[in-house]
Amino acid sequence: MTPYGAGWDDGADRTPRRRILALHGLVGACFASGLGTAMAAVAVPWLVLELTGSAVLTGVVGFAQLAPYVLLQATAGPLVDRAGLRRSVLVGNAIAAVALGVAAAVVAFHAAGPGAGTTAGASASASAAGFWPLAALVAVSGAARGLADAATAPLLPVVAEAARMPIERATGVYAAGNRGALLVGMPLGGALVALVGAGGVLVVDALAFCVAVVIVASVVPAVAGRQGGATGSLGLRTYAHQLAEGMRFLRTDRLLLGIVAMVAVTNLLDEALTSVLLPVWASDRGHGSAAFGLIGGALGLGALIGVILGAWLGPRLPRWATYAICTVLSGAPPFFALAAWSSVPAVLAVAVVCGALGGVLNPIVGAVQFERIPPRMHARVLGAVKASAWVGIPFGSLVGGALTAAVGLTAALLLSGAAMLLMTLAPFVFPAWRGLDRQTPPALAGS
Repeated sequence: MTPYGAGWDDGADRTPRRRILALHGLVGACFASGLGTAMAAVAVPWLVLELTGSAVLTGVVGFAQLAPYVLLQATAGPLVDRAGLRRSVLVGNAIAAVALGVAAAVVAFHAAGPGAGTTAGASASASAAGFWPLAALVAVSGAARGLADAATAPLLPVVAEAARMPIERATGVYAAGNRGALLVGMPLGGALVALVGAGGVLVVDALAFCVAVVIVASVVPAVAGRQGGATGSLGLRTYAHQLAEGMRFLRTDRLLLGIVAMVAVTNLLDEALTSVLLPVWASDRGHGSAAFGLIGGALGLGALIGVILGAWLGPRLPRWATYAICTVLSGAPPFFALAAWSSVPAVLAVAVVCGALGGVLNPIVGAVQFERIPPRMHARVLGAVKASAWVGIPFGSLVGGALTAAVGLTAALLLSGAAMLLMTLAPFVFPAWRGLDRQTPPALAGS
């Protein structure tokens, strides 16, 4: 196997400082694009509610953001291999920036257009007419982000090995950037909506993606994006073959398949918790929306702390034991704590601790994926992994709502917690999970 760093030994890119800058620049670009994504997650639904007042259309635009993203994650691997990793990151983020900029212009046009300042019926008609172009542009942005992210993950081990950084530490830093962007982006998006309006936030989102483009173009050398790339023409038959090859690899690796299955189910249950069970608990216990926000923020803060700890300690930790213990201790306890207690401080403490334990898992999972998947297949297999892991998220709120309506909040929390506990016991039960441990000592563990 050709080392990731091969080909970086010429010109200005041979200095350790440039190699480390490339890694930190990639993480910074991910933070910038993640910030734009998180702010858009606040601004776009709010904007649709302002335009239409319809909860149904708000759900439609949410689907329009997520579905193309997941689809491109699953299918863009062969395209990324042909175009090159760095180029795909640049093109994807640039398209997202343009789409959101045009969306902001569409919003401004309809706000100042024929419906403005006229009768309520004419205004509603103009607002409804503005929704569909907005939904289409949001879908384009989601697809472009899917393309960029499908290339970003395989680019990470390239720049990490060139920087002589252990893969656990690199994936931890990368995950911390993503977590930090989410933690900062959503509150920032809400504050900016109040200051400049939802349409103005779309402009800020577009600028964030432009910043990501500038960073990658400036500090990640072109040679990095060519590592492991495929050559030749990409016809429909070749594309389908390579896509199927990635899915076959995933199906035949029992450990990766187990990770995907666990993450898909736990993501579904986590979405049920954050989108339905937690806000219903805050309302039923008389705490209000402030408690909902505090506990959600505590989970996010804990996860960021855990990711940072995992990045720091990851190269020294036994992977299987760490993953198995942290998975069990982080998954089910928040459900049981909400079912048992009405105290906000007690639940906050559980949320921070469980979020931190869950955050430790990210560097382990990332390192195992990069080690088990051949570099030439990173783009197509990692895309399939992420899309499969995300497939349950859109259904999480539906499951949480239906379960709460059917059996009540406390029973829904207990049933969801029990399902989470059973799922997270898998590493103790199935021998394939022992493959988490390193087969050989990591080459860079001493760095």
